[in-house]
Amino acid sequence: MLANLNIGFTRLTHHPDSGKLLLRLTFGILMLFHGVAKIQHGTRWIAESLQSQGMPGFVAYGVYIGEIVTPILIILGLFTRPVAFIYAINLLVAVLMVGTAKFFTLTQVGAWSLENEALYILGGLAIMLLGSGRYSITKNEAYR
Repeated sequence: MLANLNIGFTRLTHHPDSGKLLLRLTFGILMLFHGVAKIQHGTRWIAESLQSQGMPGFVAYGVYIGEIVTPILIILGLFTRPVAFIYAINLLVAVLMVGTAKFFTLTQVGAWSLENEALYILGGLAIMLLGSGRYSITKNEAYR
């Protein structure tokens, strides 16, 4: 009986392309909030952090690619796999820049201090592995 219920539920809910779209919209929209904050408040603190580590400050402008361009392309379903990889790398760099001290720490409620960052990184990698699915602004597979 449980197997039949599971089969019936699976038939009703088997929509992998809708799931891919939901994943793309979720991670794309949530990352855009970070990008908008960078537009509003600038990237000076990132440039200063980079310079303190011996890197050129202009590299901070790359955050606009990772937090505005990549999420928009992910939402649209354009070049989804390579863009999602860049998205994940952007988050990994952010963790390496400001989050390494939190790697082995927990929050007051027992959560891993880097769980949001991990969720974004792994979400980007999941989108990379899944691709855009059918719901993209282009029908041409070469651009999805």
